[in-house]
Formats: sequence, structure tokens, C-alpha cells
Amino acid sequence: MNVFGVDIGGSGIKGAPVDLERGDLAEERHKVLTPHPATPDAVADGVAEVVKHFDWSGPVGITFPGVVTHGVTRTAANVDKGWIDTDAAQLLSERLGGAPVTLLNDADAAGIAEMTFGAGRGRTGTVMMLTFGTGIGSAVFMEGRLLPNTELGHLELHGRDAETHASTKAKEDEDLGWHHWARRVEKYLAHVEMLFSPELFIIGGGVSRKADKFLPLIEGIRAEIVPAELQNNAGIVGAAMASKAD
Repeated sequence: MNVFGVDIGGSGIKGAPVDLERGDLAEERHKVLTPHPATPDAVADGVAEVVKHFDWSGPVGITFPGVVTHGVTRTAANVDKGWIDTDAAQLLSERLGGAPVTLLNDADAAGIAEMTFGAGRGRTGTVMMLTFGTGIGSAVFMEGRLLPNTELGHLELHGRDAETHASTKAKEDEDLGWHHWARRVEKYLAHVEMLFSPELFIIGGGVSRKADKFLPLIEGIRAEIVPAELQNNAGIVGAAMASKAD
């Protein structure tokens, strides 16, 4: 059975139908650039464009880069502040012609997909999915159960949000080499490990495609560290899974 998933990111909005039996995209994903400013109306137009590309009708699962409770977006770190306390699920449903919309945190969606079909499959104990991109997203699982909306990219590190120091955007903005950036990621992981003592870190986001460039450089972390198997499609797959669960 195919269900549609959309992943809203700080730089791009991407989506595709998802084959939930295989846990993979049923068709090649379509992507549009995230508008700037990333206001609710502008982003909703982008989501509608992605869905229309496939001539899709029916339920849609959508991720959001922030805290989501009951379809309402509560934070907006890397998008316009107009998202705060917006009934985003209703807005997006209206923009999609009344289609049922399930909205959830982007890293939570990626984590759900990885725990079911990817690197976290069959793993017990405390597992943490961390997505590195415009910011740093997090999904925490204990014995396979999700603790939603953790947003650990906003932990304080060196007196500021950790994601401003160790995200992929920080690497690009400051033109950091892999070794330099790996040291920053290492410090961030050490901080998170001190607080939560996970048994496994799953590293996701677009940079997971280049895991061989930086994961071998990270030292001193007790937890196992692996790249996401679904890579940057995990959010789309997890969004579709959430929509089907609803």
C-alpha cells in the first residue's frame, strides 16, 4: 500500500508516495526549495506543489522542523516565527483540498522510519536518531517507544544552541573541513551521551550519505554510532507511516 509523505526542511520541501511494505519510496521524490521567509502560507504552497506533482489524492503525512502537538506547531527555530501556535495540520489540509493531514516533528518521523526499516530495526534500550542539516533534529526511543519533540539540537553547547555550532549548515557557512566539523559533532555527541547514555546513535540527514567522511573521525563516544540506512528519505517514509497509523 502506498501512502504519501512530505518532509519540510529548512532548505527544501520534498515528498513522494511511499511503499509501506518495503519502507521505501514508491517513486522518485520531488523537491522544491523552501521559501524565504518560510511563512506558513508560503510553505503550504510548496507542500501543495510537491503533492500536486504526483497528482495525489488521499491522506498525507507531513514533517515539520519543530515541536508539533495535536497538529499545532509550537516552535519555529529555522522557519518563520509565524508558525508558532499555528494549527498547521488544518492549514495544510485546506491547502491540499481537504485531504487528511498528519503532522509530526521531522526528526521523530525519520526516527520512526529508521527504527522500523533501517539502522534501528530490532534494537532495544535507548536509541537516539540525530539528523544533521539546517539544524540538528533528534528522536529518542526507549525500548522502541518514541519520546516525541525532544529537539535536542537546542541544547546549550559553548554558550549557544548546539545546532549553530555543529549542524551541516554551520559546516557550510563556516567552510569547515571534515576533521574540524567532526570534532564539533564529537563534542555534541559527548554532551548528549552524558545526559542520556544511549546505546546507539543513528546519524541522519543529507550528510549521512557521506558518513564515511566524518564518522570514522569521531572518538571517545561509548555508544555505537551508525549512519541512517534510509539516509535523507527517512523523514518522507516516517511521515507516510504516521499518516497510515492515524
